[in-house]
Amino acid sequence: MIDIHSHILPGIDDGADTLTDSLAMAREAVRQGITAIIATPHHRNGYHHNAGPDIIRYTDDVNDAIRHEGIPLTVLPGQETRINGDMLTELAGGDVATLNGTKYVFVEFPSNHVPRYAERMLFDIQLAGYIPVIVHPERNTAINEDPSILYDLVDKGALTQLTAASIAGTFGKKLQTFAHDLVEANLTHFIASDAHNTTTRGFVMNEAYHELGQQHGREAVYTFMGNAQLLIDGETVHKDEPEPIKKKKFLGLF
Repeated sequence: MIDIHSHILPGIDDGADTLTDSLAMAREAVRQGITAIIATPHHRNGYHHNAGPDIIRYTDDVNDAIRHEGIPLTVLPGQETRINGDMLTELAGGDVATLNGTKYVFVEFPSNHVPRYAERMLFDIQLAGYIPVIVHPERNTAINEDPSILYDLVDKGALTQLTAASIAGTFGKKLQTFAHDLVEANLTHFIASDAHNTTTRGFVMNEAYHELGQQHGREAVYTFMGNAQLLIDGETVHKDEPEPIKKKKFLGLF
C-alpha cells in the first residue's frame, strides 16, 4: 500500500516533532501495510514554509534513519502547499515541490472557503504542465455547503484526495457520508492518511479501504490503490467522468 500524504518529517510543521516520532510513525505505517509514503510538509499555510530543496534533504535524512532501524518503508519527497498567488513562480523555481518529482502537485484550500482565484490558478498550473491534486476537499466548509464548487474544478481537470479518517468515519458520520458522496460522484481519486502522529492523527488506511470496499466494492479499492502507485510513478491515473451532487449543508465541520 502507498500513502501519498503524511507529515512524517520531524520538526518542520505540525506533524512529527522529533526523529523518534518519525520512526514511530514509520513503524505504524508498516503495521498498516504501507510500503512507501510521501512526506508532504505544509508550505505557505501561514505558519510553515518548507521549500522544495529543504524537503528533499529532510527526506534523505529520515530515510537514512529508517534504514538504520531496519524499517521496511521508503519515504518520498512531496509538499502540501496552501494555494497562493505565487504558486506558479514557486513551481518554476523549485520552492513548490511536486509529489516524488512527478507532474502531480498538492494544492490545499483554506478550511472555510475556496478563494475566488482558485479556478484560474488550477487552470494555470495545468497549462504549466502539472496536475493539481486538491487535498481533503471533504473537510472544506464551502465545498460541503456547495459541492458544485468541487465539481467545476474536477470537471476542468483537477484531481482530489480524501483523508482516510474521513471515509473511515473517524471525523464523524456527516463527514463520512459526504466523503462517500464524493466517491460515488467520481469527484475524488485518491485516499491518503494525512497522518501527523500515531495517536490523534494516525494513518487509518486499513479502516478506510475496508469501508471503501464495503460501500463501493472491491473495484473501487483496486482503483484508489492503483492510482496511488500511478501517481508516484508519474503515470496517468484512472478517473471517471465526474457527476454533480446535490447541495448539502453539514454543520460543525472543520
